[in-house]
Amino acid sequence: MTTENILENNPVTWLHQYGDALYSFARNRVRDSFTAEDLVQETLLAAYRSRKSYSGKSAVKTWLTGILRNKIVDHYRKSASEQGRKITDSFSDDSLFDEREKWKVKPTDWSKDPARLYENRELLAVIHRCLDEMPENLSRTYTMREMQGLSTNEICSMFQMKKNNCWVILYRARMLLRRCLESAWFA
Repeated sequence: MTTENILENNPVTWLHQYGDALYSFARNRVRDSFTAEDLVQETLLAAYRSRKSYSGKSAVKTWLTGILRNKIVDHYRKSASEQGRKITDSFSDDSLFDEREKWKVKPTDWSKDPARLYENRELLAVIHRCLDEMPENLSRTYTMREMQGLSTNEICSMFQMKKNNCWVILYRARMLLRRCLESAWFA
C-alpha cells in the first residue's frame, strides 16, 4: 500500500482489515477485553490523526501495531501512576520459609515432562486463571517478562521502576503462580 493509499483510508477500513490482529495483540497484553477494545480504538484514532506523517517504509499493519504498542505502554504507565506504584504485600516470604531460610513445606514434585505439560491446553487455562487471580502489577510484569519475552530493562523503563523492584515483583509472581499451580494442577 502506498503512502497515497493510506491517506485515502480511514479508521473504518483499517478496522476491517487489521482490527482482529490489533485486538488480539492488545488482548494478549492487557487484562480485559474492554481495555483491549479501547486501546485499538485509540490506536485507529491516533493513526488517522497522524496519517500524513506515515512514510510508507513499513506495512500499514506494522505501523498500526507500533502505535498500539505505544498505547499499551501509555495505558500501563497511567495505571501504575494511578495506583501510586504501590506493591501489594499480599505475598510474604514468611509463609514459605522458616527462620533458617529452609522450605517450611517441601514444594510439590513437578516431575512430569515439561514439554508435554506446555502443550496441554488445560494447564495453560489454569496458568491464565492463576495469573488473573494475582494482583495486576504482578501478573502484568510476569506476563511481559516470561510470556512476551520483554527484557527487565524494557519493563523497568515502561513502568519507571528500578530493576530491584522489578525482580521482587517477578519473584512474588512466580511464587504465587507456583502456589496456585500446586493447588489447582499438581494437587
